[in-house]
Amino acid sequence: MTTQHWLMKSEPDVYSIDNLKKDKTTWWEGVRNYQARNFMTQGMSLGDYVLFYHSSAEPPGVAGIARISKEAEPDPTQFDKKSDYFDAKATKAKPIWFCVQISFHEKFKKIVPLEELKKHEGLKNMMVLKKGQRLSIQPVTKEEFDLVRSLGGL
Repeated sequence: MTTQHWLMKSEPDVYSIDNLKKDKTTWWEGVRNYQARNFMTQGMSLGDYVLFYHSSAEPPGVAGIARISKEAEPDPTQFDKKSDYFDAKATKAKPIWFCVQISFHEKFKKIVPLEELKKHEGLKNMMVLKKGQRLSIQPVTKEEFDLVRSLGGL
């Protein structure tokens, strides 16, 4: 199986690359978009690389790299009535939402801001650069991944 590459967005005041570095792993819970869910259940595999993107930040940009450390499992927050991500339609027998586990791989020496990503011809097709694109999980090519990683000082 070929290693794939992804971009996953998180607001750093909610969960940052530093949180992941400290925790070592986390479940990517709370995703409530069908396309993003399908990327986790049908696209992501153990060992895939992830560009960890800080959204709603100043500046927004890629802060580091994670890896998929466990493949998709039912997201437990969908069953928790106290959770913001509770879904009354989901049952343990027929879960609707799934999450993958990611593990910390490396933090960039410097964040690669969105504005810098826009300047590189080799990144022009990245979903994160498309107007109106708000998906929290997006595929990226190996070439895009490698270029962003080099921009991050690694």
